[in-house]
Amino acid sequence: MSQPRLLQAKVVDIECGDNVTIIEPSNVYGCTLENDVFIGPFVEIQKNTIIGERTKVQSHTFICEYVTIGADCFIGHGVMFANDLFKSGEPDPDPESWGRIVIEDKVTIGSNATILPVRICSGAVIGAGSVVTKDIIEKGIYAGNPARKLRDLA
Repeated sequence: MSQPRLLQAKVVDIECGDNVTIIEPSNVYGCTLENDVFIGPFVEIQKNTIIGERTKVQSHTFICEYVTIGADCFIGHGVMFANDLFKSGEPDPDPESWGRIVIEDKVTIGSNATILPVRICSGAVIGAGSVVTKDIIEKGIYAGNPARKLRDLA
């Protein structure tokens, strides 16, 4: 019987601001973490991603390539960002064809939400377990699958 190839989680090739915290084990590579970012354990953040100042990313979250998250955001436990929509029925090997995800400032995303290639405006709140399939352009509370606006926020 052969032995498996073992790879360890690591933090490599990142641009890092001041006072950044990464709890191990985490797999964080090729991304930018701005000042005062907090990354919980069991998080993966892939290359070409930017996490804005004072944003907190909780445990077990996966942030794929080409995600931009603004300042002062909260990303709950187990949030999944996905930008390959498998349009041909299988994974697309061309990153240039993947969608882009933009989360503006002061956005809160509840645990176990799934975020597809969308833009979420500043101040929006995404409920736990929601699936965001379309751009969110008005501040408010959104929940469900697909996520829909429940109410406005002042």
